[in-house]
Amino acid sequence: MGIARHEAQQSVYNPPENLCIIRYDTTIMLLYSICISVLLVFQVPVSSGFVQEPTTLTTATGVIHGTLDLPSGTGPFPVALIIAGSGPTDRDGNSAMLTGKNNSLQMLAQSLAVANIASVRFDKRGIGASAAAGPKEADLRFENYVDDAVAWVKLLRDDKRFSTVTIIGHSEGALIGAIAAERTHANAFISVAGVGRCAGLVLREQLNGKLPAQLFQANEKILRELEVGRTTQDVPPALQSMYRASVQPYLISWFKYNPVEIVASIKEPILICQGTTDIQVAVEEAEALKKAAPTAKLVIVQGMNHVLKSVPADPVKQTASYSDPALPINPELMKNIIEFVPRAK
Repeated sequence: MGIARHEAQQSVYNPPENLCIIRYDTTIMLLYSICISVLLVFQVPVSSGFVQEPTTLTTATGVIHGTLDLPSGTGPFPVALIIAGSGPTDRDGNSAMLTGKNNSLQMLAQSLAVANIASVRFDKRGIGASAAAGPKEADLRFENYVDDAVAWVKLLRDDKRFSTVTIIGHSEGALIGAIAAERTHANAFISVAGVGRCAGLVLREQLNGKLPAQLFQANEKILRELEVGRTTQDVPPALQSMYRASVQPYLISWFKYNPVEIVASIKEPILICQGTTDIQVAVEEAEALKKAAPTAKLVIVQGMNHVLKSVPADPVKQTASYSDPALPINPELMKNIIEFVPRAK
């Protein structure tokens, strides 16, 4: 679901001066215990309004690397944990599968910093600078990503520079973030382009009409096995890249989560954002999340696509936007996020 996305200063959203900016510690570590540390090796001045610091999360399987954007001045500041989408998508929202960068999550983070909201974004285990922390594919589970997010929240909560912790999840990162928010009771949760159905159902829909009838039937048989927690060896060669034996345990761990059930269990404030020109996630997904969490705020952003840019539905322009760092982040999205992030407990 998440196709993926560093940045020019003009792409940062600067909120109006009169904008009223209003602003989740326990977990079960399933396979490992996490020791946490932040290494403030150096500070990189990015603008007069904030600095960048490298930050790390040390786990039993390796170090997860991230970036902290910290506003200048005296804190404590509200802080947002930004979780990227699926596949080889790095902390900035860029995918190793694409030739260019869109820098969507970097723009998100730096726009927050300009508005005096700190943020941490990170390369998930196995991705980018955190590649060494990733287990073998056969050993990876969706819960590994959730446990990492929970550990980041604990780290940020223990840091006296921060007043509140908000989780922002993009695409698949929205599901990871929702589970982490429910477990940690983060001060707020923001879903951006998050789906409202189980991943198996979404995958089934995405492949419908795109596979020959016989192959689609084989795909359906595989999905039914995975959805009930069983691996299968009956995978046609044409579907091996999707359902190879080593990736099936991860898919099983992912498919069991129902986003609407998770969102409904979050007791803290929720913001749900969805663009109308997103060719990967439909507006109906956001509406399903809103139905499950009636008190959540739903924002439908006109003309915003999956990488958070203002792009029409034209397929050529959509494709180009995934590799275009010159396109700024959608200002309406940023305005709503900045207004929503809680500043005080």
